[in-house]
Amino acid sequence: MVFTTRLSIKPSLLLCGLVLLLLSLPAWAEKISSTRAQAQVTRSGQLAISTRFDIQLPDQLKQALQQGVPLYFDLSYQLTAPTLAAYRNRFSNLVGKDNQIRYRLSYHPLTGRYRVSMGTFSTEYHSLESALRAIGAAANWRVLSSGSLSDAQAVRADVRLNLSISQLPKPFQINALTSKNWQLDSGWTALNVSAE
Repeated sequence: MVFTTRLSIKPSLLLCGLVLLLLSLPAWAEKISSTRAQAQVTRSGQLAISTRFDIQLPDQLKQALQQGVPLYFDLSYQLTAPTLAAYRNRFSNLVGKDNQIRYRLSYHPLTGRYRVSMGTFSTEYHSLESALRAIGAAANWRVLSSGSLSDAQAVRADVRLNLSISQLPKPFQINALTSKNWQLDSGWTALNVSAE
């Protein structure tokens, strides 16, 4: 009896270790990481966000990109404190989508260049690495309306960059749901907030 009890304890410890290992796998598989996440509370009471991300595309996404499938990335922010301003911000984001910047990455086989578009503005790059450095790079992105914030010490906000699966063609959306290689997300990263 003592021998079987010891065996039943060891597999349970092994099972707990395996569960912990599986829970930590998404952190290893992360393909987007934040290299800069700063913000300043301006004199007018707005938040000026500056970000930069390191993006590593899996081979499947590189192949899809070179076959003419554009990739869309969304840079979003969320305000968590002060509480009243955060609630106002969430309510206004339900009405409009002013809490994000959408980047479009495409490849043009005739020129052999990559294009990053943001709204009507676009820039061409000779290499995929330089194009990926432009995605998620924001400098002095003014968010919130004037007078929303006053004390930089009380402000808490996060940023996130992710591949927008909803913008992919339908067959690729199905592939994205079944393959972790297509689910690129930096997760919410806390901004380092200071006063201007």
